[in-house]
Formats: sequence, C-alpha cells, structure tokens
Amino acid sequence: MSLKIAAWNVNSILARLPTALKVFEAVNADIWCLQEIKCEDARFPRLEFEALGYNIETYGQKSYNGVAILSKHRIEETIRGVPGLDHEHARYIECVIAAPAGPVRVASIYAPNGNPVGTEKFQFKLAFMEALQAHLRGLLQLEERFVIAGDYNVIPRDVDCVNPAVWANDALFQPETRAAYRALLNLGVADAYMQADGAAHKYTFWDYQAGAWQRDNGIRIDHLLLSPQAADLLQNVDIYRQARGLEKASDHVPIVAQLAA
Repeated sequence: MSLKIAAWNVNSILARLPTALKVFEAVNADIWCLQEIKCEDARFPRLEFEALGYNIETYGQKSYNGVAILSKHRIEETIRGVPGLDHEHARYIECVIAAPAGPVRVASIYAPNGNPVGTEKFQFKLAFMEALQAHLRGLLQLEERFVIAGDYNVIPRDVDCVNPAVWANDALFQPETRAAYRALLNLGVADAYMQADGAAHKYTFWDYQAGAWQRDNGIRIDHLLLSPQAADLLQNVDIYRQARGLEKASDHVPIVAQLAA
C-alpha cells in the first residue's frame, strides 16, 4: 500500500475544470496540492471533486493566487497562510491528514514569482521564503511526516532549464532565490525529485509563448519537500507531462510522489 501526493499549479480551476477532472482521474493521487486556483472559496467546484471521493480545504481569493488541498482521507486540521508572514495573498494552506498508516502533514504552497527583480515584488519573494524557512524549522522539531508541495517559483539548478542565460535576469533564477531554496534543504528536508531521480532537463512548466511546449523549452519549478520521516518512505516521483498536451492545459503539470504507507 502506498500514498500518492501530487502538486499541481492548475492555473484557474474554473477555466480548466474538464481538463482538471481528466488529470485527476488519470493520476489518481490520494492527496492533491493545488496552486493558482484563482477563485474565492465559495466558487471552488467542490461537488465535482467530492464526486471523485475527495475531502476539500481551500484558501482562495478572487482572480489571483489561491491554494487548495484535496484528500481521499479525512482532513483533521487546517492552517491558512505561512505563520509569521503578514500579507493578504492566498499562497499557503497546510492540513493534517488521517492517512491509513498514520497522520501526515501536507502543505500546498504558491511562492511569489518575484519579478521584476529590484522591486518590492522580489523582496516579498525573499521574505516569503524566509518565513517558510522559519516555519519548516519548527515543523522539523515535531519529527513527523510532512510534505510541502507546490509551485516554489525557483529553478534550483542550471540543468532545470534549457538555457540558463535566458533566465539570468529572472527572479526565478537569481542567486538570492536559489540560496533561499537551498536554505530550506539545508534544514534537513529532501527535494523528492532529487532523491528519486534528479535527472537533468525534466520540467514541470512550459510557457504558453513561442512554442515552448512543442520545443520542450521548460523549467522545473514545482517541488515536493519532504521531512526525513517522509523521505525515508519515498518510493518514486513522476512528472505527469501528458497534462500539458491536453486541450485548455495549464502551463504547469502535476509532479507526483509515492510514499510507502
């Protein structure tokens, strides 16, 4: 028995509902961490996902941002927003889920993009990562299974894009951004993809512009970070590329970790 946890920036759940339902059925994850749902809580299409067997917690806002966790197992407690960070963006939701082999803490994260560099948007990106680091330090002291999954808006390595020179001035690739991501890993959490595979030039995002999908000009910016207790159970990680080729596709695809139950 295993536990499948998927992270996916759906880029508007209402605009892509038929596509999302197809992807959900194909991947068949036990837990989904969604980002950019782009709707208020009351407008989330709960009935359609409840029909697939999911319990649902959302942290939405009108037109922008928004995160959600959907679980086939009971959700026991929920936190909305990164503790210690005062802002109005719906970018973080954390739930404790009553999985069959014991509780697992799961968070869906949509980190700020941060562009353009040199503005308050980039400073907010770094402040968000700093608050997340402080929160993870506290979670690690609990010595429990947790997975912090979603769109981190960080390209961790040069080989996580096609041409690093193209991204040199982008917030996703700045030294400060990558250092903030490494600081999370240095706490003792594991990047699930790096632990299970780590191969170069596998991507989770392809822009809508300039035929990026057709030319496989992508980047890896969606990550699952695991506590040591969860990392010990990691069996594999899969990037569900097929989702990008569907009609009305999100520009991101799901990344799915499988843990031994």
